[in-house]
Amino acid sequence: MDNPNPGFSAREMPAETMTQALISLEHLTRNTRLIRERIGGKARIMGIVKANAYGHNVHKVAETLEASGIEDFGVANIHEAVELKTGGALKKTASILAFSAPLPSHIEFFVKYGIDLSLCDTATLQAAKEIATKHDKTLSIQVKVDTGMGRLGISPSTAMEMFREIDQSPSLELKGIYTHFADSTSTNGFTEKQLALFKTLTSEYEHASNRRVLKHAANSGAILSLQDSWLDMVRPGILLYGYHPAKITPCRLDVQPVMQFEAKVIFIKTVPAGTTVSYNRTWTAPGPRHIATIAAGYADGYFRALSNRSAVMINGKTYHQAGTVTMDQIMVDLGTQHDVKTGDRAILFGWEGPSADELADIAGTISYETLCSVSSRVKRIFV
Repeated sequence: MDNPNPGFSAREMPAETMTQALISLEHLTRNTRLIRERIGGKARIMGIVKANAYGHNVHKVAETLEASGIEDFGVANIHEAVELKTGGALKKTASILAFSAPLPSHIEFFVKYGIDLSLCDTATLQAAKEIATKHDKTLSIQVKVDTGMGRLGISPSTAMEMFREIDQSPSLELKGIYTHFADSTSTNGFTEKQLALFKTLTSEYEHASNRRVLKHAANSGAILSLQDSWLDMVRPGILLYGYHPAKITPCRLDVQPVMQFEAKVIFIKTVPAGTTVSYNRTWTAPGPRHIATIAAGYADGYFRALSNRSAVMINGKTYHQAGTVTMDQIMVDLGTQHDVKTGDRAILFGWEGPSADELADIAGTISYETLCSVSSRVKRIFV
């Protein structure tokens, strides 16, 4: 069939993008170094790269972390684990732990790809033994203990029985034991109680089995607040990507944002006083104004809750967002005089503009969600 558009490839696209997320691999490397300096070589570092590395691109992030000496990676589930394992980013032998409790149909993929399985209950333990035995392979197990998070994990009161059963199975290897803190940036003592319970349990197991096992508990908050929790390995997530897990922590690292979210100015117009802008007419021009339309909206990850409450940076100047955030565009008030032109880039958040923390505060959420919400149609560009 003849090409209906002679001279154009069926997959050819314009080089200039409407929205983009700059990903600074230099900042990522620097943040990793600061975390390593913080723990002083007292523990290994597991790079948390779940949710497409918090929206930053799992393969580029994992490749950069590996180059920084990280050999352990944490992902959400077996699908993310297989994608990382087979994606070609990792050049060395790496340990990958999938945090979610697996469905029975997932277990054979842990065996096939050599992924560490999070074990949280006895039913999965029995299924894991059967499937690993059927494939004549040894399945690497890390038991998740629920010390107070209330999400996943086996009760500490029954954990020892599970440890013994794993050790008695020739098809299973108990590689690690871990837990997750529910409130690691707070000073209310709950994290210390979780840690004490976890340390008592793991110490009892190591004494009874006469062997050491990999123990880990510390997330970003605990890396900053509780040195005793570092154990054999720490699991930084949000710190890697340049943000602290809370506004106030006992220790602050000079981490830098790894992502900068930008979009192009695509239209500028002049409006008289009294003109309303966008859906539901929530903003009214107080006088003659220049209004710029920017090619990003809530479908790109710029929350609708930011309507009339946020600001962007264009050419080094701050401009307030005007009107309801729409699916594909936002409008900003340029005032009566400006130097903005069509094609200029507006910085929605990042190292040159507002931070993801600032937008999260306005939207009533956290930086984690702000980063993860930047959609797949926003092109990632690595700098």
